[in-house]
Amino acid sequence: MRYWLLKSEPDDISIDDIAAEPARSFAWTGIRNYQARNFLREMQVGDLAFFYHSSCAEIGIAGVVEIVGTTYPDPTQFDESSRYFDPKATPENPRWLSVEIRYVKKTRLLPLGELKSHPELEGMKLLAKGSRLSVSPVEAAEWRFIEGLFKA
Repeated sequence: MRYWLLKSEPDDISIDDIAAEPARSFAWTGIRNYQARNFLREMQVGDLAFFYHSSCAEIGIAGVVEIVGTTYPDPTQFDESSRYFDPKATPENPRWLSVEIRYVKKTRLLPLGELKSHPELEGMKLLAKGSRLSVSPVEAAEWRFIEGLFKA
């Protein structure tokens, strides 16, 4: 099993939106960064991800989701009405990928400042200077440490 962090703007989709339909899987679409897309390729069914709220008043880890479907072409790249439309993408040669996620649990919000305050997390990709990736790997030791913070 691998661990991940997925960032979302709560205005697009929040942990509360996902928690409202716990049996439903949600398509993780709209990734338009090649490095983040490559991380999507590595995801396997059963992997877990921290669900991170970004670009909002209270940014931070807000919950946990599970990867429940392997990668497939992101349908928004072909939809001319979508803000994620990519005119260079074709069904024969898609450029962008999606995965399916499902709710696991909502957690207390772990703000970015709190995450940065722990030396145990100094190597975390999320905390790297200039990191803006919406998908990033989380090391197993980082995952275990953050899980412990939820209980604090």
